Amino acid sequence: MNVAMSDPTPDLPDSGWAAGDRESDERVARRSFLAETRRALWSLLVAAVGVTLGLLIVGGVSFRGGLLVAFVLVVLLFVLEALLNPLLRRLAARGSVVLALVLGIVAQVAIIAVVVVVSGVADASWLNVLVVLVVASVVISLGQWLATTTDTAYIIGSAVTSRRRRDTDGPAPAVRPRGLLVVQLDGVSHEVIERALVAGQAPNLDRWLTTSHHLHTWWSTVPSTTPASMAGFLHGDDEQVAAFRWWDRGEGRLLATSKPADSRLIEERFAAGQGLLRDGGAAVSTTYTGGAAESYLTMSQAVDTRRLGSGADYVTFFARPFLFLSSLLLTIGEMAKELYQGRRQRVRGVEPRIPRTGAYVLLRGVTNVLLRRLNLSVVAEQMSRGRPVVYVDFVDYDEIAHHAGPERPESMDAIEGLDTVLGHLQHVAASVETAYELVVVSDHGQSLGQTFEQLVGYSLADRLAELMRAGDVERVESTAGEEWGPVNALVSSVLSPRRGRTDAPVLGPDRKASAAGLPELAVTGGGNLGMVWFPRLPSRPDVDAVSDAWPNLLPGLLSTPGVGLVMVLGSAGSLLVFGPQGVRDLAAGGVLEGEDPLTGYPSRTAADLARLGELPHCGDLVLFSTVDPSGRIHAFEDQVGSHGGIGGPQNHAILIHPRDWSLDVDLLEDVDGVRMPVGPVAVHRQLLRWRRRLGAGPDDSLDV
Repeated sequence: MNVAMSDPTPDLPDSGWAAGDRESDERVARRSFLAETRRALWSLLVAAVGVTLGLLIVGGVSFRGGLLVAFVLVVLLFVLEALLNPLLRRLAARGSVVLALVLGIVAQVAIIAVVVVVSGVADASWLNVLVVLVVASVVISLGQWLATTTDTAYIIGSAVTSRRRRDTDGPAPAVRPRGLLVVQLDGVSHEVIERALVAGQAPNLDRWLTTSHHLHTWWSTVPSTTPASMAGFLHGDDEQVAAFRWWDRGEGRLLATSKPADSRLIEERFAAGQGLLRDGGAAVSTTYTGGAAESYLTMSQAVDTRRLGSGADYVTFFARPFLFLSSLLLTIGEMAKELYQGRRQRVRGVEPRIPRTGAYVLLRGVTNVLLRRLNLSVVAEQMSRGRPVVYVDFVDYDEIAHHAGPERPESMDAIEGLDTVLGHLQHVAASVETAYELVVVSDHGQSLGQTFEQLVGYSLADRLAELMRAGDVERVESTAGEEWGPVNALVSSVLSPRRGRTDAPVLGPDRKASAAGLPELAVTGGGNLGMVWFPRLPSRPDVDAVSDAWPNLLPGLLSTPGVGLVMVLGSAGSLLVFGPQGVRDLAAGGVLEGEDPLTGYPSRTAADLARLGELPHCGDLVLFSTVDPSGRIHAFEDQVGSHGGIGGPQNHAILIHPRDWSLDVDLLEDVDGVRMPVGPVAVHRQLLRWRRRLGAGPDDSLDV
């Protein structure tokens, strides 16, 4: 139900985060200029050393003489890039990320070739150019590691200089336009961010929380998964997403939100014109567009590169000398780091744990280096363009925590990296013309626990098939998949350039299409939420129909270790929740017999299950694993840190906003004595209200 605002929306005060109510623009600009000068000199020195080493290999010059020559040539290199950048932008604007990638690589090779020729120490053969480029990129990567930070200006490119360019063109406007930047830290729970703050792993956030911002928690309802939360955040509608994957009777197949074509189909079901990002906003690395004017690496748009934003906005990342290649090298370094950390877990006998090999190693490298840097570059471009609202999702922590555990050292290290990104974005906000205010939100948390298969020795689908004696089972229960979304968006945008193509290649567990014909049983798992469908039945069966067809199914499931709850439609249309020792009727609100099956689960469990049972694509059977007193759960997929169901930190997400802004009381509910937003739609309404009060639009009469 929409809740209308009772009075006109007043203007929001400046938080001081973006541009300096507490310190003048001049001081911010001066500090920014000095910091960037230091970074620029370090970059020039490191790049000069790299080029020198490359020239030594291909040309045989002395190091001392070569370093002096190389320093001059590196300056020339950046000058050439700056001169070529406007032309590259105009060319790349004719396409998307693919054209930007090609132009960027060609431009870098051409510039390096010019440098090699001018130096006169080697022939400008392709091999020599490649050697200089690779060696310089390796040295730059090492230099960034030695400096213990990434080079802000190197990544965000021209955005940090836009204010200075404006100042040279004329006086600053009397009042800076205002904008909203929403940063999603995927999978970060309130418990994890509190630990990171105490441990000094999030110094930027800690400073903000002591000066300009406030930390709240919000309740991530079931299904506590990214596609559902993002549907609520961006479109104000989380009823179309029953899980990360579900059987769609209308489509006659399994839908997976990690597939671009399926995400596009889901977005088409949202009501038009209600997106958070409508009227000029930008979406970066999201599942859906939110009605954005431009979207970048957005899953629902990845089937058509022309829907992924102008290629001009990717040019800085791909064309800036050494940036793309050094990012690739650092990606390889991240993969090596993962192999070491995975082995360390095995050697130490850390439990619970899962194997950390195969495609996940590549996935971690791509998401934690390449995609993070690309996202940062694109967000900075959008901020420099003055978008009224920008929304970006960083998946770094979530992807590692699935495999290592939510509070394991490598997962907490990812929080440090995300905190550094927030510092970079603060730097951008102080450098662009629009005064951006920052809101940080997470879509859910994660809960630790041994997997269901580790506990009992078989998968959920195998147990169901045994109890039903079913031979035709479509199963996706023992696979991770959520973190493949941004990677699939990137791969699909590169490999599927034709407009309207829906057969884009899909990586990860959803790469295979559904089997021909209707299976007898379809099973999915998302954290400790399991869903079961009987696709050959025309509609959702009630408890009597299930018991008549498969007499051993419900008793067998309830006697299975690790299965805590089973929800099924009652014969009178109500929702029944079975536990090993009792049955509860959600509609009547009471226990029908035995012990209350919800004992030991969070207080919101009954309300969340009642809501889930009303969703159009809810499973015929809904299962939840047991939850122990410490909040540990058993994932029905191969993840030691998981989410999707209920129990533990997975439902306690974060919302960080300027402290001078308030949460609207009509959007808050009581959860265990704490007033908080409940569900992503409530967060959507709050974000939209804040956007309007900033004067960043949209200016319409829709009730939120």
